[in-house]
Amino acid sequence: MLHAINLILSFDPALYEIIWLSLGVTGLALLLSTLVGVPLGAALGLSRLRARGFITALLYTGMGLPPVVVGLFVYLMLSRSGPLGLLGWLFTPSAMVAAQIIIAFPLVAGLTMTAVQGVDPALRLQVRALGATRAQEVWAVLREARIGVIAAIVAAFGGIISEVGAVMLVGGNIEGKTRVLTTAIVLNTRTGDFDLALALGIILLALAFVANAALLRLQHRIGE
Repeated sequence: MLHAINLILSFDPALYEIIWLSLGVTGLALLLSTLVGVPLGAALGLSRLRARGFITALLYTGMGLPPVVVGLFVYLMLSRSGPLGLLGWLFTPSAMVAAQIIIAFPLVAGLTMTAVQGVDPALRLQVRALGATRAQEVWAVLREARIGVIAAIVAAFGGIISEVGAVMLVGGNIEGKTRVLTTAIVLNTRTGDFDLALALGIILLALAFVANAALLRLQHRIGE
């Protein structure tokens, strides 16, 4: 344990390169998933479309997708013989972001939809009576459902920051290029470097704690 802590405090460039890449890939995937997933989830929660049941079933199915299956799908799409092979994304951070978006998006959209559906319908009638626009009505509902929305984002973050199968398949775990915290932990455990694996695990837990604390703080500020 002490050796693991010393590794963290040594500010090894290779170690912190892995950390920054992990944050960059996960942060971008979470941002894009949130920007699309929250509005879509809110729209589904407020709408009465006939196809809403079908879309909901798709989202719930996506929430349970095994990450390794997502990785396989993205790998086949981005391989040289795949329909998106010309992009040249395979074994790059871009492919890792794409895989993590597929994992995170159903969580954000599905849980946001559930949170919005749980808001008292009388709230919408009240804001309409006050002359609110459609956008203001949606914002009022989202503010009321903010605990569920923040929970959706936190769940998505936890699902992708700790994910290993998909990012290893599409990223290749290439040193200095696509090696992130989870894949580095697997590699160092297999090679018997338990001190480094433990150091990376401590960092991963610390990052998850800090990110979740920041999201909860944001939730509190929005509610003020």
